[in-house]
Amino acid sequence: MTISDMHTILCSMARNSIRLTIGGQPDTGVGASRFGGVPDVPADFTWPVFETATYDDDDVKPRPLAFLAQVCCAALAPYDTDGLLPKTGVLSFFYELGSQRWGYDPADRGCARVFWFPETAELSPAAFPEELPAEYRLPALGVLLSAEASYPSAEDFYAGREEQSGDWEPYWEARTMLGVEDPDNRSCLLGWPDVIQSSFFRECELTDRGHYLGGLCPDLSPEEARAERDAVQNWQLLFQLDTVDGDGFQLMFGDCGRVYFCIRKEDLAARRFDRVWLILQCG
Repeated sequence: MTISDMHTILCSMARNSIRLTIGGQPDTGVGASRFGGVPDVPADFTWPVFETATYDDDDVKPRPLAFLAQVCCAALAPYDTDGLLPKTGVLSFFYELGSQRWGYDPADRGCARVFWFPETAELSPAAFPEELPAEYRLPALGVLLSAEASYPSAEDFYAGREEQSGDWEPYWEARTMLGVEDPDNRSCLLGWPDVIQSSFFRECELTDRGHYLGGLCPDLSPEEARAERDAVQNWQLLFQLDTVDGDGFQLMFGDCGRVYFCIRKEDLAARRFDRVWLILQCG
């Protein structure tokens, strides 16, 4: 494949991404976009828990998820040029920080949750559960939004293109022509993920179907094999969260890692945010 051909293909695969620049004073208004603090929730909201041990405690028990961030859908709309996200309400993201599950085990289901609250007028600030450790009550920080084009990593580009997987040089040269650089730190909604280890949409598909991927490759039915092959086309990055630094505060996933909230495109279109799958990758 020539560099020109690769450039054309990469341009056709561009996806719009909404970058989140996290830091500074938060907007404390109900339903505003922000990192940390307390979520704005409806009156009948039940704080999510996940039954697990942690790195510091071997006792397996229900543990409240940490609240990571909420985004105002109306504020996102001008940047969501493909119209993938809801246009009203709030999307809220939670993750169990004591165990920081990686997402390759079906037992990780529920370690991360996403809620869509369609009506902002029905929301009010929640109270932290007493059982949530102080270290996981994250400080509130501001969020600035901006739109940018994103392109597939080499791993995502070559997923499903095994016959060309040895031809990496044109990919990198075409990527350079586009001015694409791997970011040191990037949190975003939508677009392509900035992978650290490898393409993980296959991992989302198979683990969501009940396969443990921490050992030997599982035996797959023909249907599962097709779903694995098509995972990079069928799954969508919803939220990528990188290391967050604040005044005297840092949230890091593993060793300079990122967490990725992923969802099938059909589930995103149907607003089935309860079906997200989380992946953690680090160096």
